Amino acid sequence: MGKGAYQGGKPGGKPAVPGAPRGDGGQPFRTGGSRDGQAAPFHGERGPRSDDAAGKPYVRGERAPRHDDGAGKPPFRGERGPRNDDSAGKPFVRGERGPRIDDGAGKPFSRGERGPRSDDSVGKPPFRGERGPRHDDASGKPPFRSERAPRSSDDAPFRTERFNRSDDGAKGHFRERFPRPDGGDGKPASSPRRDDVAGQAPYRGAAVKAQPPRTPSPAAAPVARADRNEDGLRPSYHRDFKTAPQTSFKADVKPDSLAFALLGAAAAVVRVREGMALPQALAIVFNDTQATPQARGAIQDIAYRAMRKLGWSDALVGIMAPKAPEPMVGALLACALPLMVKDDDGEAAYSQFTVVDQTVTAASSHPDTARAKAMMNAVLRRFQRERKELLEAIEQQPVAKWNYPQWWIDAVITAYPKDWQAILATGNQAPPLTLRVNARRTTVADYLKTLEQAGIAATQVGKYAVRLAKPVGVQHIPGFADGIVSVQDAGAQLAAGLLDVQNGMRVLDACAAPGGKTCHILELADVSMTALDADPKRLDRVGENLQRLGFSAQLQVAEAQHDNWWDGQQFDRIVADVPCTASGIVRRHPDIRWLRRKSDTLQLATLSREILDNLWKMLAPNGKLLFVTCSLWPQESEAQAAAFAVRNGATRLDAPGQLLPTGSVEQDHDGLYYALFQKDA
Repeated sequence: MGKGAYQGGKPGGKPAVPGAPRGDGGQPFRTGGSRDGQAAPFHGERGPRSDDAAGKPYVRGERAPRHDDGAGKPPFRGERGPRNDDSAGKPFVRGERGPRIDDGAGKPFSRGERGPRSDDSVGKPPFRGERGPRHDDASGKPPFRSERAPRSSDDAPFRTERFNRSDDGAKGHFRERFPRPDGGDGKPASSPRRDDVAGQAPYRGAAVKAQPPRTPSPAAAPVARADRNEDGLRPSYHRDFKTAPQTSFKADVKPDSLAFALLGAAAAVVRVREGMALPQALAIVFNDTQATPQARGAIQDIAYRAMRKLGWSDALVGIMAPKAPEPMVGALLACALPLMVKDDDGEAAYSQFTVVDQTVTAASSHPDTARAKAMMNAVLRRFQRERKELLEAIEQQPVAKWNYPQWWIDAVITAYPKDWQAILATGNQAPPLTLRVNARRTTVADYLKTLEQAGIAATQVGKYAVRLAKPVGVQHIPGFADGIVSVQDAGAQLAAGLLDVQNGMRVLDACAAPGGKTCHILELADVSMTALDADPKRLDRVGENLQRLGFSAQLQVAEAQHDNWWDGQQFDRIVADVPCTASGIVRRHPDIRWLRRKSDTLQLATLSREILDNLWKMLAPNGKLLFVTCSLWPQESEAQAAAFAVRNGATRLDAPGQLLPTGSVEQDHDGLYYALFQKDA
């Protein structure tokens, strides 16, 4: 292009198109006609005309809508904006136009899509396309057929698919509907239609006869979930909400069968996984199932086995199950799998075939497990066939091997690098049954003879401690009901002797439940005893043990970190068995390892410090305070004792310190810690 040629509207040069009309300044226009002369043929694209001349033809291309008021203009064949005039009767031939803004009635709509009506006239034909909700109050208008916006009331949420209308009886997409909160006056809290026209059903192509309102169902009546197989509903669209396990369901199985015991134990395991302590979970199961004493023993035994092997069972299920099982299914497998291996004494409680059969029977009789019975049968039978390979596969998993949370294993290794394996292994064993002989009633030697006559093997393991070779029920222990003996761990029996109680002393047993130390002190001396505990139910057990032994004490329900219960009179001896993680008694309470969290150590240590400092002011000069904890963690034991002595200027006396539960003959006791302090005069 030469110099001066037209580029982008710049003047100068020769015309780019030969013969093109010239405009202002004699310069050519590449597109468009003359702005000051007659209309010329249009060969390209031009802007809208700004003159008022009429009858100018439109040859090719696209132009903006006209702004003049002239009549007789040819119809527009392309696309134009909405009309802004008030004249009536102008036809719309083709294309799309905006909504009418005039007040005229009866104007036809040929083709296309229009917005909602904004007039108040009646008699207009129904709209077959898509429009927003009605905002007028006129009656007689047919309901809208297609999709509409969600209701704007304050009741139930909008869930894309609408629920059955409870105000007009029309059928919706669901056979049964979700419950709605009560809307008052006995009516469900459904959203009103915006036009307030009563009795109008959703539009479905033709007018639907209005139905009288239905009587709403009671709010408490059970309502089923929507039918997932209904036409138009994709199963994958709806989320399956998992309901809580039916742990109190009464299965139709024999109460003396293994299946019955498995179901009861599984229900308890589910509750433990939800955060409940195993003794409380078993108490609920016993009450719900109305189990006989024999069945209770079987349920308890299976549940405790499951807790001791929970990491092992979960690892096996993780390998064999196609997906994570439901809570009750997983709990039932966790109860069944440990029964298929030998106990510590080398004997299996049941044959493997019995376990498989009874587990499937139990699964078939419970609604939470019935659908998974085939899977459970396959898992158990695979364990029978591939037992060696499966056990080797999980051997390298610490949680599966030791049956503790990983943080627990790491804490034991850190605190006791030489004894950690023995400590963890002992925690997975069933605890021995150790008795404390009441020195006021008999001697250890005489009682051992009584046991021998009853055919019960036992040995003396402490000054007042007798350990039975095999555990038996307390109802079968000679002299238990008469107060001759009590059940107490050999390590726990050291507390009363360390206090060196004398007749006439005032003694406080803080955190006393279940009362073993309280009763032992009363067996050694005539003292004025106060038993303190924050849990009224646990304190009741202290009263029961006192009554069985023939002793009395003042029972006080209060928290040991507060002094609002104290009468101001100081005590000569105080036992402070403070709250802790109970990491030293896991063989007696195997659920503790799964209930505790690593952060619990710091929280409980803080509470223990408050209790010790509060009790110290209640101790008389020259009095002794025995600090006891059943924890293995130094933060709760030795570190706590050292800090307490510094804060309060207490004098430390000789005490056993940390007792490790290694399972040896000399240390076959719980993991306890003792620290003895004396207050200077």
